Amino acid sequence: MGIWILALLLPACSAGFILFRKNTVPLPAPHAAARLAATFGKLSIIIPARNEESNLPHLLRSLMAQKYKPFEIIVIDDCSEDRTRAIAESYGVKVIAGSSPPPGWTGKNWAVWNGYLQSTGDLIAFLDADVRLAPHALESLITVREETGGVISVVPYHEAEKFYERLALIPNLLGLCAFTSPMERANRNKGLYGSCILTTREDYERAKGHEGIKSELLDDLNLGAKFIEAGVPVNNYIGYGVVSFRMYPGGIRSEIEGFSKGAVISTGKLSGFTTLLVAIWLIGLIAAEAAPFAIGTKWAWPLVIGYVLYTAQLYYFIHYTGRFGKWLPAVHMLSTVFFLYIMLYSLYQVVFFGRVAWKGRRIEVGGRKK
Repeated sequence: MGIWILALLLPACSAGFILFRKNTVPLPAPHAAARLAATFGKLSIIIPARNEESNLPHLLRSLMAQKYKPFEIIVIDDCSEDRTRAIAESYGVKVIAGSSPPPGWTGKNWAVWNGYLQSTGDLIAFLDADVRLAPHALESLITVREETGGVISVVPYHEAEKFYERLALIPNLLGLCAFTSPMERANRNKGLYGSCILTTREDYERAKGHEGIKSELLDDLNLGAKFIEAGVPVNNYIGYGVVSFRMYPGGIRSEIEGFSKGAVISTGKLSGFTTLLVAIWLIGLIAAEAAPFAIGTKWAWPLVIGYVLYTAQLYYFIHYTGRFGKWLPAVHMLSTVFFLYIMLYSLYQVVFFGRVAWKGRRIEVGGRKK
């Protein structure tokens, strides 16, 4: 029996290596900034911000330190109730006072669209307020987009500082695999990661931008599908060493809301092969995590071997995924329980209420805001 259990755990663990690709953003060539500026012209940075007084200074400071200087930085104050607007103005950037979204629009899509209408750049970067950039980040992103064409997005490296933030290890890793899985290359619904997107104005307008997905809760996933529909290639990268973020410094409630708002819905956008491999990997992970409860039984040794293999694999993956502490990957069952809770809570919201909560707003699954 032990041999059969191990024979099942080994391929389940191996599914993770099929899903995970070290598709990092490469460093730019020396002195690339001047050439890129001459080639592509103006770059507009658009930042939607709702109650982001703690995150926004980190992003704006990192933008001021860029080797490739953006032509304009536009912050859309999305009806914030804190000092978001005052902080943005203190950095001398352009600030747009947001308004409540009209019927048929979700809040972030409306904010980003209004930022686009005020922008003038030939290139447009959409950044979430919790993003932080290395000094060469814009150079790197523009260089990659030049090589691949189309639109690119980056899954940022997660700087998790507090214990509750580190519980996001498994959700973060699976989210990264969902965007960079090789099985997603041919997916007509292939998504973009909304925290960091770079496109040309021409391609954005061809895809009808955020106006084309104005009622969608999953703005990034659906925006990627619109680009593909318009014939614009979509490519996703890992932000290790270039783009990072600290997702939910405001507490575990915001973390739960953030992950659960699209956890169930997003699975329907993935290719069947990606979903199947994720399921196989997760089943193996959960089985291996039963090892402590099997001590003293004939199933103990294959489960312990599986646990060690999964743990080693997680340490390798998170080197490129985020900073989750030295010991949490060794007791990854804590993050697995958190992930399962997120999925159940997301399912509960979608099935029983047909809406999710995020930043003080209730958003209907069909896109109607309350």
